[in-house]
Amino acid sequence: MNEHDTPSWESARLIPVSGIRNAREEERRATSALLAVLSAVDEFGLAFIKPYGAPKGRLQAYIEVTFELADGRCVRPDGLIQTTRGKKIWTALIEVKTGSNRHTREQIETYLDIAKEQGFDCVITISNQIARIPGEHPVEVEKRKLKKVALHHLSWSRVLTEAVLQKSHRGVADPDQAWILGELIRYLEHPNAGSVDFSDMGVHWVGVRDAVKNGTLRQLDKKAIEVAGKWEELVSFAALRLGRKLGDDVQEVLAPKERKDISVRIDNIVEEMVRRSTMSGVIRIPNTVGDIILRVHLRAQQIEASVKMDAPKTGRAITRINWLLRQLKSTSPNVRLDSWGIRARSSMSELLGNVRNNQSLLIPIDNREIASFAVSLTRTMGLKRSVGKQSFIDSVLHTLDDFYGDVVQHLKEWQPPAPTLQRSEVEEVETKPASSTACDSTEPIDNTITDRESVSRDSSNATLEPNKSHQADDASRRS
Repeated sequence: MNEHDTPSWESARLIPVSGIRNAREEERRATSALLAVLSAVDEFGLAFIKPYGAPKGRLQAYIEVTFELADGRCVRPDGLIQTTRGKKIWTALIEVKTGSNRHTREQIETYLDIAKEQGFDCVITISNQIARIPGEHPVEVEKRKLKKVALHHLSWSRVLTEAVLQKSHRGVADPDQAWILGELIRYLEHPNAGSVDFSDMGVHWVGVRDAVKNGTLRQLDKKAIEVAGKWEELVSFAALRLGRKLGDDVQEVLAPKERKDISVRIDNIVEEMVRRSTMSGVIRIPNTVGDIILRVHLRAQQIEASVKMDAPKTGRAITRINWLLRQLKSTSPNVRLDSWGIRARSSMSELLGNVRNNQSLLIPIDNREIASFAVSLTRTMGLKRSVGKQSFIDSVLHTLDDFYGDVVQHLKEWQPPAPTLQRSEVEEVETKPASSTACDSTEPIDNTITDRESVSRDSSNATLEPNKSHQADDASRRS
């Protein structure tokens, strides 16, 4: 049988996705696959537990460990991971949900009680719920239970991102371990695994969107609060997804008060929807010219991605504009450029294609000095709540990807030219090439002379001495 006759056989997989019959089996297989790979791939296991204060050591993992509470109840968390270094033992309980299943407060608080009784360090939950703010748990529990035991949450999207970053960008030393990690990635990316990405804006998305469009949305509308929470999850997921593609730590940018209290962030989103008919978020990518601002114009049904950057500090206005255009040679002509003059309240705005033909379109009014530029991409917004054709989620993600690939990755900050070394008159005299007669001189040149007359006098003497020497040589030959 030659290569062309080979049927399309499916390769045998370490972690098969076939044969999953129900949600319970789906969760158990996902848990077992993840914990087994954590213990088998050293670099991935360390990256997983390090943020929670675990020591570097051999990681051991177990599934469905049974515990008996003080009141006689028997409970069985989905898994347990433990690492030991010296006398220190670090232990975490793992609780997993897949698909649309959600963690409950009662279940989490029970596991917190177990961890406290057993002297464990933390409880880690994993599900398709995305924490709106890093470090925050999507389920609110009694604060008293967190005094001695920490509670952490990971979305499956975060787990997949960490696996991809470790394998493709940070690296795995052992080839066999790298292959094992690749099998986990393949499994988590399969729809049958139940580890899906962010896929739904919620049941109230259409109603809230229409209320904003009609100008009837109210600040205390509970439906608006739910949609604001979904938008925050989408921005967080968009950063995760882009980081997975770039192999870098892409994060959402929040104000200090918003990061400390998620309710502040949600209130700000709702207020923005009511007052400006928009929703916005900021994403930071390492080593880029600036943060990407994502803004959804709900009334106009458009999505805008933009980035701001400082203009060069020197040169005429046309020179500064050309500096920006040179960086956008391959960018779509439909991208919008804005130039901001010093102390200007408004910008000069024009499409890139038009500015290429006429740079003066971006020169500020009154010929003010250009202080900064903004580059923006606007796309039509999808309307459907879930992923798929004409989906709002997909339109946001694709706009972000296209804007980064077409614009942001080509932009660099302006760097002033290196300072020019200024030479003194004495240094210029000293570095001038000597005359042909001076080259034959046996007298050393004094480099410490700084007076002009001394330089001139010594130069004359240096010329005279060789002439006397030549005359003596001529007389000698004649004799």
